[in-house]
Amino acid sequence: MLTRLLPWPSLFARKLSSAASHQENAEKARISDWVAHENAIFDVCWIKEDSHILTASGDQTIKVWDALEKKCIGVLMLHTGSVKCLSSHPTNSDLVVSGSRDGSFAIWDLRCKINSRSRYDGVCLTATSMVKGAHASSQARRGRHGKAAAASITSLVYLKDEVSIATAGAADSVVKFWDTRNLKSHVTRACSKPESSSKKGISSLSQDSKGVFLTASCMDNRVYLYNVLQLDKGPMQTFSGCQIESFYVKAAISPDADHILSGSSNGNAHIWKVNKPQAEPIILRNHHGEVTAVDWCPSEIGKIATTADDFTVRIWNIENKYCSTSRSSSIRRRVNAIPSSESRKVLMNDNEESGSSDSSNEPLHQIRVSSPSHPVTTTFLLSTPEGHKKKLLASISDTNETSSFEQTPEPAMKSPSSVLNPPSSLKRKTIKDYFVAAP
Repeated sequence: MLTRLLPWPSLFARKLSSAASHQENAEKARISDWVAHENAIFDVCWIKEDSHILTASGDQTIKVWDALEKKCIGVLMLHTGSVKCLSSHPTNSDLVVSGSRDGSFAIWDLRCKINSRSRYDGVCLTATSMVKGAHASSQARRGRHGKAAAASITSLVYLKDEVSIATAGAADSVVKFWDTRNLKSHVTRACSKPESSSKKGISSLSQDSKGVFLTASCMDNRVYLYNVLQLDKGPMQTFSGCQIESFYVKAAISPDADHILSGSSNGNAHIWKVNKPQAEPIILRNHHGEVTAVDWCPSEIGKIATTADDFTVRIWNIENKYCSTSRSSSIRRRVNAIPSSESRKVLMNDNEESGSSDSSNEPLHQIRVSSPSHPVTTTFLLSTPEGHKKKLLASISDTNETSSFEQTPEPAMKSPSSVLNPPSSLKRKTIKDYFVAAP
């Protein structure tokens, strides 16, 4: 069953009484729900300015839903295994890529429909292209014809250059990059360690809002951070401390690339600072079961959501913790990188005390979702209002940011922003322009 909750801004702005019953609060937070598939749903993806939802299911299909009408308007059928992951094009929501347990990934154009109805009572759509055996394991048992067994595609992302796709699988810790204009072979690849690439799979991939950094959460209990312009150098940072014992445990980098959030099989969520990989992560407790899907609010910095096997979705505000430092003059701000830099730099006050790594913050909201044998219930835990100090720091930060940007030089053409968003008068560069095709 697919349950639709309030959008991010409305969820935090809405007044939900902690004294009310769980059922009363659940009714206020939940907009609608409906049965989307007769099988497990492995991934969902909002498209078309959040007016439509894509659902990937174990029934080997992807369905396109009108979220307001709760109506299926299309069924994507071509995979021969459970559909495990989805990702939409960064600027054209009619283009979608999906990965399957059958070892293939497919690219779909929602505008290309065929004149037939599927058994699921929706217009049938077929893929515009498909790559089979994208992460075939050479170590797996070979079939009668000597072909390596297909390895499940566990995660993929449409990169911000609009023509490249990154894929990862259960067979190894290799991330492959593909040019959608020529899918005969991957453009390049990146892996954590050559000696371990055939042993541990990857559970999830994520990228920041600019598409400069890519994270890969690996089954070796580490999260690896890559610079997409320097893939040949391997991971630029490694983050440890979480337990990734199943492919359901995911990780996500924040939109501003300041932090990395990961679930864990030990019932906690972990947060690392990108520029301090050796520091102990902040630990978010309160879940009772493996913490699986996690994500950052794209519109409000510091707000995150975590889900777990305890049937709850918890909303957190980590900004409160960072503002409660021993030095009131500690200010965080971002500045443009110098022209020769190939990655964005974030200036932080290195003397800032981050406090204990074991966070005692309570979630802003706790939403209990329905399970096959449990009714929908909700518990809300509200945090204290933001203090005067935080507002004062914000005003000081705005003043400092204005002065710091006055002398910022123009970026060179090899900076990430110019690569991903070049002037219209110049030839578009993609990730393929920076790498030699793999042999």
